[in-house]
Amino acid sequence: MTGNKKIALVHYWLTGMRGGEKVVESICNVYPDIDIFTLVYNKDKISDKINSHKITTSFIQKIPFAKKKYRNYLPLMPVAIEQFDLSDYDIVISSESGIAKGVITRPETCHVCYVHTPMRYLWNMYFDYLRDERPGFLKKNFIRYYFNYLRLWDFSSASRVNYFMCNSDNVRKRVLKYYNREAEVIYPPVDVDKFRYTENKEDYYLIVSQLVSYKKVDLAIEAFNELGSRLVIVGEGPEMSRLKKLAKGNIEFAGWQPGDSLIDYYANAKAFVFPGEEDFGITPVEAQASGTPVIGFGKGGLTETVIDKKTGILFKKQTKEELTAAVKCFEENPQLFVPSEIRENSLKFSRDNFESKLKNFVDRKYEHYKSVYLQ
Repeated sequence: MTGNKKIALVHYWLTGMRGGEKVVESICNVYPDIDIFTLVYNKDKISDKINSHKITTSFIQKIPFAKKKYRNYLPLMPVAIEQFDLSDYDIVISSESGIAKGVITRPETCHVCYVHTPMRYLWNMYFDYLRDERPGFLKKNFIRYYFNYLRLWDFSSASRVNYFMCNSDNVRKRVLKYYNREAEVIYPPVDVDKFRYTENKEDYYLIVSQLVSYKKVDLAIEAFNELGSRLVIVGEGPEMSRLKKLAKGNIEFAGWQPGDSLIDYYANAKAFVFPGEEDFGITPVEAQASGTPVIGFGKGGLTETVIDKKTGILFKKQTKEELTAAVKCFEENPQLFVPSEIRENSLKFSRDNFESKLKNFVDRKYEHYKSVYLQ
């Protein structure tokens, strides 16, 4: 058991409350005395739950504009993460999307890692990144050479982890392929109980997403331009102006929405549209918690959270034509989608389930570590 052990949590950066930070909150629930180490920290963008803990930052925190432009300092991050002194801790939990697992621990310290994803832009989405982000000549060549080094560091730093867990079977396969390591699947926490369940839906479709290229919101816009159905897009991002130019009058951009308003959007939508591929995908679970079916691309984490023809419709090819056909199929078969059953499917992804399984995993692995390395 880990009750009297000193535990540290290493998270890549704390600059907003996205899926990774929801995992951090849950880990803080499980371990109320845990200390947090992170590369960059913006207190104003983080929840009170996380802010109540002791938080140590890296030297990147002191560099100008680091709180907003932290991604620009990617070349410094491997060095920065290795400077954290974790000598006083019995257990280190890294919350990993590329950098956090690279911390150096002493032989007596058990290091367990929760993988959100191996770095997409290094591995499975490398060529998509070069194509979609359209970097200039100099930046493109810098990326090619630096990412070669970063892949070597990323692979070698995986050996610093004693035990892996991950957020989906989709990511488990990637951990095995890119790191040659086994990982146990523990689905991430979704606050399903905070969403309002209703069977009375309004006549609009919904997207909730950061507006970046890999989310494929442009694909949904093209489909709904043709369909003519009302589509509401909640979210902000660098693609906003380009997407607005693509959209016809039936498509609304609602921007960022506060919690209560977002809950209403989820509850009242006739269906939730998810055209991209995600490692897990929390927003489709939030939609289902509201009794709202999901129309999404049938690849990645969505195949684990949506039951085709029961809690949503999965289309097989990431094209306008496939998405358009899926929306038409949804409208022609409303009897397939029972809001109470859709809501029921979301409950297995609750925060309580995550926290129970994570604690059990850490307890088991620490006992194993002691028996192998500390006796």
